[in-house]
Amino acid sequence: MRSPDRFRRVVIVGAGLGGVATAVRLLQFAREPVEVVLVEQRPEHRNAGVAYHSAGNPWHHVFNIQAGRMAMFREDVDDFVAWANDEADRADWPAEWRDFTFTEPGPAPRRIYADYLAERLAAAAREATDGVRLVEVDGEVVDVKGEGDLVRVVIGDSPDAGTILADHVVIATGLQERDLPFAADVADHPAFVRHPYSQAGVERILGIHPEAAVAIVGTLLSAYDSAALLLRRGHTGKIHMISRSGITLRTYPTDHQHQVLDLPSPKLHNDGYEGRDNIVRLLCEEWERICAIVEDEHPDVAKAVVTERVSKSWEPHLPEVLARIPSPDLRALLDSHSSLLATLRVSAVAYTTEIVHAAMADGRISLVTGKVDRIATTATGGLTVFVGDTRGDTGIDADLVIANFGREPDYERVRSTLWQNLLRAGTAVPHRRTGRGVEVDDLGTLVGPTGTASARVSVVGAPREGDEIVRYGRMGAFAFNLAAIKNHSVGVAAAVLRRLESCYEDRPVDLAGAPDSAVRQAFERSVMLDVHRMSTRRRANREVLAARLDESLSAIREAMPAPIADQALRHAVNTAAVIKLNDLSVTPRELRSVLELD
Repeated sequence: MRSPDRFRRVVIVGAGLGGVATAVRLLQFAREPVEVVLVEQRPEHRNAGVAYHSAGNPWHHVFNIQAGRMAMFREDVDDFVAWANDEADRADWPAEWRDFTFTEPGPAPRRIYADYLAERLAAAAREATDGVRLVEVDGEVVDVKGEGDLVRVVIGDSPDAGTILADHVVIATGLQERDLPFAADVADHPAFVRHPYSQAGVERILGIHPEAAVAIVGTLLSAYDSAALLLRRGHTGKIHMISRSGITLRTYPTDHQHQVLDLPSPKLHNDGYEGRDNIVRLLCEEWERICAIVEDEHPDVAKAVVTERVSKSWEPHLPEVLARIPSPDLRALLDSHSSLLATLRVSAVAYTTEIVHAAMADGRISLVTGKVDRIATTATGGLTVFVGDTRGDTGIDADLVIANFGREPDYERVRSTLWQNLLRAGTAVPHRRTGRGVEVDDLGTLVGPTGTASARVSVVGAPREGDEIVRYGRMGAFAFNLAAIKNHSVGVAAAVLRRLESCYEDRPVDLAGAPDSAVRQAFERSVMLDVHRMSTRRRANREVLAARLDESLSAIREAMPAPIADQALRHAVNTAAVIKLNDLSVTPRELRSVLELD
């Protein structure tokens, strides 16, 4: 049995959204002393990551989804909006936002999210149980190596690199950057912006002459951000938005709220697999059929979000569908339809889309469909973007070229030293079925080449993309976005503590011998008490709920005809509580009601 006096340490690699959310949950859930070490490679990205840090996100960059969906806690859907309205320090905010009242369906600037995450992390540390503490460390984690029952975390790649011994490591490294072969010859050119969410990238975008010609590689969210940034500061020159798909973003209705509809599952007419073209045809037919059902039976659903409703309803059914498709075909389908999948499940708020769509309508922005083959310099110091289509290459001259983040989903190609070392050592393997992310088990722990899960290394966020697709049917950005990270943080934090804390033991619990249904009802009552304990952010309230949980568990043990271990019962109850907290069959607002948290 684990000793409650043994000091434990959990190291989290990455202090962006995924890392901070997991740290908050560990601090919130822990019942025994533990040190949570949050390591961040870039101090300016702490509590923010690339997506939210202030230097790379001007005030015009807003969340693509509504402010009401940005709460860190899925069971407390109003938390972010309440913080922004009642707690945030607005002293340095610009006039546009200083007196703004945030609402559930409305916009919010991305840069304030870093303050929200930082304050929620600090609050979790203050309200943690005695002996549970947070330590924040700057540095690049380059390797994670097993060392007996511990893990050695290596920070820095110099001879004097530091190390931290940990009982468990959680990797939250976010999206990995993709190489852009078409831009290899202009990567360092002053007219090429590779990182539009960096301080240098923003300065170069805002520094371009208002009449300059600009080419933006991409037509989805980051492309909209760059275009809107130019337009809001008065840009009058031509803007070209270029992508292979030519797909653009839809606009959320002004009163949009997330909703889960009970819709028919896709009928594929047979149990076999008859090739890629046939499965695409069948899925398209079913898609059109169910979209028509939504429009007919749910006329209150705005047309702009019909695809979102259908995509969400399909998630429970997709794993069975995808299991029929051979891995090479599945990878090809995901690659060829990546832009479409990204837009079926999510739109963007009007604050961002309306200014861009207006510029498209009046010709200030041209939409160019085709693959960017290469970018070359011009004699005048500008760049030419060569775009290939069915008619051959077209050259687009630009004074500035902006490339999107360009994430790399294939972990065999990532440039991260940490991930290269993990793959080389066999601690991690690329996701076999999809080629996206890495293999993990149902608890988010890394799985090696033999299929055995590591007991000491877990993952949250983007590296779990492939697993989210085949296990839960979550497509597009929903395989690794905020919604997935919320669930990952809960599941990983709870699983780590079940392994480390002395009050848990993973042994089967059989309630079949219970004398009557009262014991099962007591078990469900215990599960709800544990849900409330984990959801409560104030220490005093958690202590009250923990005491009530102890009483409820004692009642179960006393009613059982055969002895049942307290640690095993707690393990079973906590596992069931996490399932309830991560229930995807309802919206976050419905979840709060189901969990009786109001």
